[in-house]
Amino acid sequence: MAKPRDYKKEYAEYHGKPEQVANRSSRNKARRKMVAAGVDVTGKDVDHKDGQPRNNSRSNLRTMSKSANRAKH
Repeated sequence: MAKPRDYKKEYAEYHGKPEQVANRSSRNKARRKMVAAGVDVTGKDVDHKDGQPRNNSRSNLRTMSKSANRAKH
């Protein structure tokens, strides 16, 4: 049986770091930008073509299915 995840440790060691907080904030901003542009993002991920989550130029953003986007990385 697999060992249960230690979410508190994960947050302390990765998700809570300032750089990762900024990246998450930028990804959320990209999603809001796509919604404001009238793109339907229901059930989809907003993908950054160049893989840089802080590059939110419209030409760098596209929608993809969740499975395709998460398999890409």
